[in-house]
Amino acid sequence: MQKTVHIYTDGGCKGNPGPGGWAALLVWGDHEKELTGFHPDTTNNRMELQGAIEGIRAVKKPSHIHLFTDSIYVKKGITEWVSVWEKNGWKTANKKPVKNEDLWKELTTLARQHTIEWFWIKGHNGHPENERVDALLQQTIKTHIEKPGA
Repeated sequence: MQKTVHIYTDGGCKGNPGPGGWAALLVWGDHEKELTGFHPDTTNNRMELQGAIEGIRAVKKPSHIHLFTDSIYVKKGITEWVSVWEKNGWKTANKKPVKNEDLWKELTTLARQHTIEWFWIKGHNGHPENERVDALLQQTIKTHIEKPGA
């Protein structure tokens, strides 16, 4: 029987826009994997999306995934808005281009390779894995700001 992969993601910036980071924690069975990344000039939403993308990308074969995010933007975007945007040629209801279209397309493509259940959890509310990915992304930002090129 295939084990469910649990992915916890977070993203954020120092200023918005500003230097930002993302983190993902993958948990399956007795195994864990932490992933982090940095961008020198980005937005909170882009980093939230990147965390989800990189978490899913790390799952190498089609799997059942529970993905936990504290971003309503990511949760609603992937479960409600993407299908409408695709039908509308990646335009919003107001006929404007979808923000972060490149990342939404990448997330959608990766998500379709798996069976994913998407969960929103309230950030900064004591959820152990959410607190862990938040600490990872904050440390990543701090490290890169203090030691550029790290």
